Amino acid sequence: MSGSTFGNIFKITTWGESHGSGIGVVVDGCPAGLALNEMDIQSFLDRRKPGSSRFTTQRKESDNVEILSGIFEGKTTGTPISMVVQNTAQRSADYSEIASYYRPGHADYTFDQKYGFRDYRGGGRSSGRETIGRVAAGAIASKLLLELGITISAYTQAIGPIEIPNPERPLNCIDIDEARNNPTGMPDKDTSRKAEAYLKECMEKLDSAGGIIACRVVNLPAGIGEPVFEKLDANLAKAILSIGAVKAFEIGDGIKAASANGSSNNDHFRINGSSVIKTTNHAGGVLGGISDGSELILRAYFKPTPSIFQKQDTINKNGEEITIQIKGRHDPIIVPRAVVVVESMTAVTVLDMLLQNMTARVDKIKNFYS
Repeated sequence: MSGSTFGNIFKITTWGESHGSGIGVVVDGCPAGLALNEMDIQSFLDRRKPGSSRFTTQRKESDNVEILSGIFEGKTTGTPISMVVQNTAQRSADYSEIASYYRPGHADYTFDQKYGFRDYRGGGRSSGRETIGRVAAGAIASKLLLELGITISAYTQAIGPIEIPNPERPLNCIDIDEARNNPTGMPDKDTSRKAEAYLKECMEKLDSAGGIIACRVVNLPAGIGEPVFEKLDANLAKAILSIGAVKAFEIGDGIKAASANGSSNNDHFRINGSSVIKTTNHAGGVLGGISDGSELILRAYFKPTPSIFQKQDTINKNGEEITIQIKGRHDPIIVPRAVVVVESMTAVTVLDMLLQNMTARVDKIKNFYS
C-alpha cells in the first residue's frame, strides 16, 4: 500500500491497523535540539482516545505512547522519531460477520475492489485509530511551531444543526478552555448542552450525527506557501480531506465567497505602525496560495458516523441483496475526537511549508550561513 506518507521536509509515515498489535508513526525531518518527551505526545493523544464520554466509542484504550527513536537526553537528535501505541482492547469477534458483506458508508467495498482483500476487523487502515499516528506527529509539529510563536487551536463549530453563536468572532473571543473540557469540543457551554441533547436523541434513534470543526492559526508570518501546485491552502485541503469522514474543506469565507461581490469579499490593506494588516479577513489568511500574515482560518466538514445500529440494506460478496444490523462499539459522532486530528494535520502542514520556505530567498540563505 502506498500513500501512507505526508510532507516534504517534515515528513510523517503512519502505520498499523485498528485490530493489529499497534498503531504508530515515523516522523522524519524534525530539527535537532527540540526538547521533547512522551508527555508532550500523550497530552495530544489523550484528547482523541476512546471511552472519554458517552458520545465516544466505549472501546477502552489507554493509548499510551512509547518513543522508540530520535530522542536523546530529552531532545530531538535530527534523526527519525518513531512512536508506537499498542492496541490492548481489540474485540475482533465483533467484526467477523462483516467479512462477508459491505457496510453502507464504509470503505469495505472500495477496499475489496482495490486490493481484492481487506482487513475487516474495525476497518483496518480505514479505521479512525489510524489518526493516532497523525496526532503523535502533530504534537511534535505543534511544539516546534510554539517555539516560533505560532499557535494552532481547533474546536467544534457545529454538531448537526446546533452551531455556536457568532462563529466568525475573533479567536480571543473563543473559549478554548471550555472546548477542551466538555464532551462536544464546543467553546460555548450552553451550545454544548444543546448539542449533547441532540446527540442523545440521535442515539435513542440508533442514529449518528455529523458536524464542523474550525481551526485557527495565529502568528503565521506572511510569505508561506507557493503560488502554483504547492499552495498553502491547497496543501491544507489535502491534509484535512485525508482525515477519514471529512467531506468538505473551507478556508476563510469558503463557499460564501461564491455568492459575494468583489467589493464585499476583498480585504483592504492598512498600515499599523510598521506592520501591514487587513481590515477584514474574508480570505482566511491566504492570498494566491501564500500566507498574508492574518489569522489563518479553516473549517472541516465531517459526515455522520457510518456505523449506526439501525437496519440497513446492502449486498454481500456474492452480489446478493441483504439487510444488516451492525454490532460493536462505535462513536455516535466523530467530531469531538477529531478536533485534535484537524489541529495536528494543520500543524504538520504549516510546519512543513515553513521549513520549505527557508530556501525561497537568496538574502535569507546568506543570512543563515553568514
